[in-house]
Amino acid sequence: MSFEKEIENIASDYDSERVTIGVLGSHSAEEVGIAAKSLGLPTVIVCQKGREELYTKYNRRLFDNVLLLERFSDIVNEDVMEKLRKLNTVFIPNRSFSVYIGYDNIERKFLVPIYGNRWILRAEERTEVKSQYWLLEKAGIKTPKRFDSPDAIDRLAIVKVQQRLKPLERAFFYASSGEEYRRKAEEMIRRGVIDEDGLLKARIEEYVLGQKFNANFQGWALNGDFDDFDFVGFDDRKQTNLHGLLSLLAKDQLAIDVPIKNEEIGHYGLTMRESQKPLVYEAAEAFRMTCRREFPPGMIGLFALQGAVAYDPDDPEQRRLAFYVFDVSPRIPGCPCVGPTSPEMRRLSLKYMDVLRSFGHDRIETPMDLPMLEIIYAIKYGRLREIVT
Repeated sequence: MSFEKEIENIASDYDSERVTIGVLGSHSAEEVGIAAKSLGLPTVIVCQKGREELYTKYNRRLFDNVLLLERFSDIVNEDVMEKLRKLNTVFIPNRSFSVYIGYDNIERKFLVPIYGNRWILRAEERTEVKSQYWLLEKAGIKTPKRFDSPDAIDRLAIVKVQQRLKPLERAFFYASSGEEYRRKAEEMIRRGVIDEDGLLKARIEEYVLGQKFNANFQGWALNGDFDDFDFVGFDDRKQTNLHGLLSLLAKDQLAIDVPIKNEEIGHYGLTMRESQKPLVYEAAEAFRMTCRREFPPGMIGLFALQGAVAYDPDDPEQRRLAFYVFDVSPRIPGCPCVGPTSPEMRRLSLKYMDVLRSFGHDRIETPMDLPMLEIIYAIKYGRLREIVT
């Protein structure tokens, strides 16, 4: 029996009255817990020893069940998966799930239904053949110019390198020439921030001089019952130690000799001028169509196109703005600020009012409510197999 068929059979055998929402105890787990509980779904969280207090102590009422493991990767052990299946668990993948469990385990061993498309998670890695950049190119979405070697750099470029000791984080640096690239790379290696192996896999691309917008969307599996996708709002990120340095005066910045890290530590909400919003809708529509073709059943659930709105640097007249996408999150993006700061949340509550009322609710408060809404809908109408892989 194929892996896909096994998952389908497991989902078919679930007790629809007792479906539980599962998540790994890291990136966005609180958002998942809040959304599930607020819409009446029981929860299970899988924690790693030493990293469980936020969920088991400070947020213990968000999670009805806790599985405490020696390592996150133990989640693919048969006894752990059996406990999840007995709870009729539908698992919500986050970035930590991809990093700590690994794509081979997710695609071949994790016999628990996942909301969305487990096969597209791998595309987030820039070293994959069918990577996020490959998808963006196939979709015809504008991306920053890529430089194949340091000597090709002819404008301000950003170098995206994996941090040496943190698999979830990258240590960016900037260069305007091959000489500056080599000097900064050697310095970061000397300080232990990155290593040679990471540098070989780094992506060098044009730095887009524009306002950053992380555009967050919900892709629906049950097309027809819902629209193909919905825009849920914008956010941007705060990084340490970058934003600490930027808060200083220029003369003080120049006096400090520390390696800069773009390590995400926080989020804040944004809105965009309405005349430019079609740019992000068009990008999302093209991305969804490409994912459906290249990674069936496509991009299901929350996802983000992270980019910037800027003028084309090669257009001397600088007349038209464009949305340049430089990063894709093909899973829940982790944007807790979007709920309270996005006007889209109110619009979506009005848009899906009839669906909400049929389940005894009257509003959508956070982006994470949308996956829960589709799960509840699928359970009610016996269509759970259509929204999981």
